[in-house]
Amino acid sequence: MNRKRRTEILIQGDASLVDNLAEEITSKYQWQEFSPPSYSLTMMKMRETAKQSLFHIGEVLVTEAKVEVSGQIGVGIIVGMKDNLANKLAIIDAAYKAKLPEIINWNELLIKEEQKIYIRKVKKQQELLKTKVHFDTMDVE
Repeated sequence: MNRKRRTEILIQGDASLVDNLAEEITSKYQWQEFSPPSYSLTMMKMRETAKQSLFHIGEVLVTEAKVEVSGQIGVGIIVGMKDNLANKLAIIDAAYKAKLPEIINWNELLIKEEQKIYIRKVKKQQELLKTKVHFDTMDVE
């Protein structure tokens, strides 16, 4: 599983998953903050639908943290002021970079969480479609 997909699952999924994975590493391995959580602004990209070109829509506040686990540096970046979550994402990232044995079981957990996220999105989409107005079936006087 690649880093982008893993991070999206961790951010969109249940917060307890991030807590559990980070706790599994911090309880067994020495780790230290390489760079404490800090705030910065980053340009947010958006894709224009007609021409499929990228453009910068504006700046967004992010929290970035770097930690070291087993000689590997992990990075956690999250939108908003979320120091704790950025640290935990960095710990998980470092564990993957260090190829620790715990990550073998994590892929299965992440795939299950990804399925839950998908089901939640489908249900939300279905709820939205129930409220959609069909103008072609409306009577016009």
